[in-house]
Amino acid sequence: MARKEKSEYLIQAVSHALDLLEQFHDEVDELGVTELSKRLKLHKNNVFRLLATLESRGYIEQNRVTENYRLGLKTLELGQTFIKQMGLLRQSKPILEALVRECNETIYVSVLKDFHIIYLDTVETTMTVRVVPRVGSRLPAYCTAAGKAQIAHMSEEELDQYLPNRELQRFTPNTITDREELKRQLRVVAEQGYAVDDEELDEGVKCVSAPIRDYTRRIIGAVSISGPSMRFGTERIERELVPLVIKAADEISSKLGYTK
Repeated sequence: MARKEKSEYLIQAVSHALDLLEQFHDEVDELGVTELSKRLKLHKNNVFRLLATLESRGYIEQNRVTENYRLGLKTLELGQTFIKQMGLLRQSKPILEALVRECNETIYVSVLKDFHIIYLDTVETTMTVRVVPRVGSRLPAYCTAAGKAQIAHMSEEELDQYLPNRELQRFTPNTITDREELKRQLRVVAEQGYAVDDEELDEGVKCVSAPIRDYTRRIIGAVSISGPSMRFGTERIERELVPLVIKAADEISSKLGYTK
C-alpha cells in the first residue's frame, strides 16, 4: 500500500480553527465575526461555530464590552507550559543564582494566570531570616510586586474585567483596596519599569519586581527579589535592589529573544 502524505490526513475543521487562532497576532488583540469571516474566507455561520467551540474550551473569549473576540486564557496556559518546559526556567536559573550572589536575598521567577501570580522557581538566600519559598503558590496580582509589574501593562478594559467592582480584599494595612488608586499606581509602575510590594500581601515582607518579555515583546513573567522589611529600606531598594532586578529581567528577556 502506498504511503500517504501527511497532508492527506488533515482535518479541515481543525485547520480552520487553527487559522482562526492565528489571526490574533502582533497588534491584533480583538476581532469581530465579520472581520474573521473576511480574513478566513468562511461564511459567518461557520466562523461563529468555530468561535463557540473554541470559547467553550477557553481558547477564545468574548469581550463583553466590544462584543469582539480575543485569545482566551487557555492559549496563555499552553504558552506558559511551553515557556516553562523549553525556555523561561532554563534561561532564568543561572541569572537567578547570580542575582542571589549579588544581593543575598530570595529570588523568584513567576508568571501571571487568571489575574494571579504563580511562582515557578526560586533561589534562596543564605541569610537565617528569610521569606518562606512559595513555588507553586497562587497569589493575587494586585498586591504583589510580580503581579503589579505585569498587570501594569494591561489596558483599562482588561483591568476592569479582572478587578471586582467592590473594594479589593485587604491582606495588610498597606494593601491597596481602592480600584482607582491601584490604577494610578500601576501607571507609575508601567512608566518606571518595576514594582514594589511594600508589605501589601504579608506584613514584614517587601518585594521588588520587574517584567520579563519574550521575542514577541510580550510580558511573559517577572523576576522578583523578596525579603524581610528590616533589610528592605527605601534607600537600599532604590539604589541596589531596583537596578539589580531590572538588570536580571533584561538579561532573561534577552535570552528569550527580546530586543529593546
